[in-house]
Amino acid sequence: MKSDPENLQDLIARLPALAREGREQTRRFFRKLARRPPRDLDDRMARLHEEAFSRIDCLDCANCCKTTSPIFRDIDIDRIARHLGMRPAALIEQHLHLDDEGDYVLNQAPCPFLGDDNYCSIYEARPRACREYPHTDRKNFHQILGLTQKNMAICPAAYRIVQELMRP
Repeated sequence: MKSDPENLQDLIARLPALAREGREQTRRFFRKLARRPPRDLDDRMARLHEEAFSRIDCLDCANCCKTTSPIFRDIDIDRIARHLGMRPAALIEQHLHLDDEGDYVLNQAPCPFLGDDNYCSIYEARPRACREYPHTDRKNFHQILGLTQKNMAICPAAYRIVQELMRP
């Protein structure tokens, strides 16, 4: 059963404050997790990920697309440009720039490919970072704890997954 979009919007509005309030507790938990990841961590995360996304519909949210930019790798740029019928250089010129770390990211937020209905106009060709977001079901989860803590302030599913993971 999916969550009520109005309740979801309320949670999205509160996420930055909730993540900030629990930052130290989460940081301590993640430090412990990084030192001694349980053998079943990836399996637990996959299960929590599945449960969270059975209740949260990304089309009711799209907060990631509205507030952040994924990293666009060369292979993503080539695939998206081909999908849009344009040259990779034109895609870069119109929509991307290099960030401080030398990665291509969007010039603006919200994402220019996000529609008013929260559908992605390049969904089939979207960057790998978008396909895998919020990365809570990936193998070796203990290696991306810092990224996950950042994503908790953006993605209600990531926030709920970590809250559930932290339960004794």
